[in-house]
Amino acid sequence: MKKVLKLYTDTPLILRIAIGLVIGICLGIFLPKATFVEIFGNVFVGALKAIAPILVFILVIASLSSAGKGIGKRFGTVIFFYILTTFLAAACAVLASFIFKVKVPLTIAPELNSAPTGLGEVFSALLGNMVANPISAIINGNYIGILTWAVILGLALRQIASDGTKEMLTNLSDAVSRVVGWVIQLAPFGIMGLVFSSVSEYGLNIFLDYGKLLLVLVGCMLFVALVIDPLVVGISLRRNPYPLVFRCFRESGITAFFTRSSAANIPVNMSLCGKLGLDKEYYSVAIPLGATINMDGAATTITVLSLSAGFSQGIEINILLAILLSFVATLGACGASGVAGGSLLLIPMACSLLGVSSDVAMQMVGIGFIIGVVQDSLETAINSSGDVLFCATAEYRERLKRGEEIPK
Repeated sequence: MKKVLKLYTDTPLILRIAIGLVIGICLGIFLPKATFVEIFGNVFVGALKAIAPILVFILVIASLSSAGKGIGKRFGTVIFFYILTTFLAAACAVLASFIFKVKVPLTIAPELNSAPTGLGEVFSALLGNMVANPISAIINGNYIGILTWAVILGLALRQIASDGTKEMLTNLSDAVSRVVGWVIQLAPFGIMGLVFSSVSEYGLNIFLDYGKLLLVLVGCMLFVALVIDPLVVGISLRRNPYPLVFRCFRESGITAFFTRSSAANIPVNMSLCGKLGLDKEYYSVAIPLGATINMDGAATTITVLSLSAGFSQGIEINILLAILLSFVATLGACGASGVAGGSLLLIPMACSLLGVSSDVAMQMVGIGFIIGVVQDSLETAINSSGDVLFCATAEYRERLKRGEEIPK
C-alpha cells in the first residue's frame, strides 16, 4: 500500500489530473448512469469547502502579523507597486469579463439568484458581513467577515506579538497549507467525479465553454504582464521597460511556470536580484514579501472565475460591484496560499460578494482545477517574475533620484 501511495504522490499532479480528466470524460460518455462516480467530486468539493475559510483566516493573519518585520520606509515603493499592479490586474480582469461574458454549465443549483443593486443595499450587506461574528463567519463561509477580522487581528498582532508568537502563527499557516496540499492530492479523483457529472449531463460541449474561460484568463494575464506591468515600470523609470521585463520572464518566469510555486521560486529570484546588482539587505526582504502580496495572476484568476460564476447564474452585476470585487480580489490574492492552485480556494470569498452560493463557487473551483494545467502555471510565472521586476524598479527609482546610473 505504501508503494502504491508513493507511486501516486511521486507522479506529477498535472499528469494525475489529466488522467482523472480523461477517465471522467470516458465514464461520462460511455457509462452516464454510473452516478456513484459523482461521490468523488462531492468529497473533493466538500473538503475544499471545509478548509477554505480556515485557510483564508490563518494565512492573512500570519502574513500581516509578520509583514512589517525588518521593513522600513525604503520598502514603501515596492509595496506600493505590488499592491497597485495586483489591483490593476483585477480591474483588467473585470473589464475583460464584461467584454467576453463567459458562461459555463454548473450542475449545482444556486441558493441566491440576484446580487444587490443599489448603493445603500451593497454597502449595508457589505458592512453587515464585515462585522459578523468571526466564528460564525468561518462556520458559514462568510469570506468578507473572515477577511475583515483576519486583517484586524493580523495588524494588531503585528504591533504587540512577540517573535515567538509570530513564528507560531507562521507554523500554523504552514500547517494549514500542508493540509490544503493533502486535499489537493485528491484533485485527480475530484476532477474525475466533477467531469463525469458535467459530461453525463451536458455532453462534450462543456469543454468549449472551459476553453473560452481559459482564453479570457490567459489573455488577461498576458495583457497584465506585457502591457500593464511594463507601463508601470516605464512611467516610474522613464525608459524602455521591456529589457528588464523580458529578463525577469526568462530567468524567473520560466522556472516558476514549471514549479507552480512562488515560494519555491524565491531562491531563483534572489539569485536574479544579485545579477541585477540590487542591494541584498533590501531584496532579501522584498522578494519573500512579494511572494506573499504581489499576486497579479491570482487576482486575475479570482476575478474572472468569480464573474463567470455570477454570469452563469444569471446574476446582474453592476459597475459598483465590479469595482468592489477588484478590491476584494486584491486583498484575497495577497492571502493566497503558496501551494499549486492556492488562489482557486479564494474564489468563494469573491463569489460571496456577488450573491453566488458557496456550492456554485466550489463548482467554479473544480473547473479551475480542470483548466489549472495552464492557468496555475502561467499565474505563478507572472506572480514570481513580477516580484523581481518591481523589486528592481523600486531600487532603480531610488538610484535615479540620487543621480546614479542604473543598468540599461
